[in-house]
Amino acid sequence: MFGLFKSSQFTPSKLFQTIHTDMHAHWLPSIDDGAKTLEEALQLITSLHQMGYRKLIATPHIMQDYYKNTPEIILEKLTLVKEAVASLPISITLEAAAEYYLDEWMLRQLQAGSPLLTFGERYLLFETAFLNRPPFLEEAIFLMKSQGYQPVFAHPERYVYLWEDATLLEQLYTQGVHLQINLNSLVGYYDKEAKKLAEQLLTQQRIGFVGTDCHHERHLVALQKIKKPSLLKNLAALPLLNKQI
Repeated sequence: MFGLFKSSQFTPSKLFQTIHTDMHAHWLPSIDDGAKTLEEALQLITSLHQMGYRKLIATPHIMQDYYKNTPEIILEKLTLVKEAVASLPISITLEAAAEYYLDEWMLRQLQAGSPLLTFGERYLLFETAFLNRPPFLEEAIFLMKSQGYQPVFAHPERYVYLWEDATLLEQLYTQGVHLQINLNSLVGYYDKEAKKLAEQLLTQQRIGFVGTDCHHERHLVALQKIKKPSLLKNLAALPLLNKQI
């Protein structure tokens, strides 16, 4: 893995080539708070390819009160985008899953055994409210695992309730929940506390996945700030699952 980093020329592009797959992004058009048009979706995909990624997995929000997406809606959008990308002079693999918001609706889906969108080996990406810990977090994770899903906790570094309770994140990691950080957290795109926790997880090598969480071009511009050689080396040293999916 370190082969790409033997020279003194450290670049974000080499890192993204090593990561290979972006498993968290919002480039399916007009489906959530990500890309608004097909043209914008193609611009984001082209930019991610130029940055070094060779596989992209779209993960639109599924949130019952705001983004009432279904597997059918998501996969229909994916087909539309793939047909448009086929006309571009790039070679890239496109897939789709979802980023499920852990609310009572999702809990009911798990309780009912409803099929959920996953990527790779049944990895299930989920997020929570930013301020308050869901009262049924442990129950939901138990249900995910009992149904053969591998829970992937989206950007835990951004949750205020985890800044205040380090033992909960330790507990989730010990239980086998994969932690996915946003790369832009490491350059302070969101806030200082998110950066601090992301750096801590990086040092501890407890990161299973990294994602761009790309919604728009501003996120891609921020990614280019990942230039510090030590940061690039530490990211390259992670036993990331990105390249296995």
